[in-house]
Amino acid sequence: MSLIAITRFEATTDDASDIRGKHNALVDAVRAAIPGLTEARLGRLQNQWVGVWRWESADDLKAARELAPTLAETKAAFALVREGTAAVDEIDVTDER
Repeated sequence: MSLIAITRFEATTDDASDIRGKHNALVDAVRAAIPGLTEARLGRLQNQWVGVWRWESADDLKAARELAPTLAETKAAFALVREGTAAVDEIDVTDER
């Protein structure tokens, strides 16, 4: 079954287009290297940004976590995250309709 990773964070900027642009660049870079990223969404919840990424498997997410520190797009995206505000949850999908 697939896995969903949810990342919540506060940004250091109010420029939503900059945040979206960095998110899109990161998604593109990860997808180019790891095809198991099947969906990537970015939204707002009050004062936080929420990234929802769906993976085909836990192995794909693990590979992405190993790759991420080497990508310039990761550094650029996380430069916009207010220190100490990021939280990540993983959800194992057990049923779909």
